[in-house]
Amino acid sequence: MTNASTSMSGDRVLYGCMGLGGSWEPGPYGAADIDAAEAAVVAALDSGITTFDHADIYRHGKAEAVFGEVLARTPGLRERITLQTKCGIRLGDKDRPGIYDLRGETIVRRVEESLTRLRTDVIDVLLLHRPDPLADVDSVASALASLHRQGLVRGFGVSNMGAAQIAHLQARLDVPLVANQLEMSLHSRDWVEAGVLLNTPESADNGFPFGTLEHCRDHGIRLQAWGALAQGRFTGREQTPAERATAALLAELARQKDTTPESVLLWWLMRHPAAIAPVIGSARPERIRACRDAALREPELTHEEWYELWITARGVPLP
Repeated sequence: MTNASTSMSGDRVLYGCMGLGGSWEPGPYGAADIDAAEAAVVAALDSGITTFDHADIYRHGKAEAVFGEVLARTPGLRERITLQTKCGIRLGDKDRPGIYDLRGETIVRRVEESLTRLRTDVIDVLLLHRPDPLADVDSVASALASLHRQGLVRGFGVSNMGAAQIAHLQARLDVPLVANQLEMSLHSRDWVEAGVLLNTPESADNGFPFGTLEHCRDHGIRLQAWGALAQGRFTGREQTPAERATAALLAELARQKDTTPESVLLWWLMRHPAAIAPVIGSARPERIRACRDAALREPELTHEEWYELWITARGVPLP
């Protein structure tokens, strides 16, 4: 089975499983949901994608559960893929609000529940889903060390965390953090604009933790981009003049490079020297396959094309 640190450095594109498992209601899933999950998994594998990203809260656990059903009906599949999941969020309901929970005992319990739903004996990579302000970092580190020592989790990472938070946790861990998953796309550009808006009025509106990209690159932490397809804003759901202009540019670049607009959109992320790994979250097989060239080909964007996409999506010139 794949070693976590190796898989995180080698996979170009990840498949995000949030769309699997039917509705977001806490009720049961059905046979049609399993079939839909299988179709999405097959489309991802056909596109060269072998890392599957989960979270314990996706569809109230049903995303993991239907994926486990797919593994059970496909002998040998588990050995061909890398499984990643996340914990640390408790969904709200009519009786209590949603909160973040990274207490050590909660982490261990959530991992055990994910292992059961996924029908596997080990998780390749566990991400802490969001920072918990009340988390005792020593308790978190102890829980992660225990999971690693028992062979239940091979590697660890974080999600939605900045450089200082990552360093604070890593100082207490004997195993390296291998991934940081952030919202990054041609639409959600705070991560790239934080580095060029310093000493400009626009910097006041940029909340990205400055230095996080550099920290991750310096410490071998793979940046994973959730929301990488920008919820279709440039590939069929354009709403603003800038989005329509960007969609037209993507279509033209795709025509020139004999690929799809989706692949060019992902190439824009992947062309950055941080070697960003996009996470695609569509459950539609045809949309998954539209990302095939991003998974199998090097990003074919020139310096000028990359900037042209950025400036067009901004709608205004660079400062």
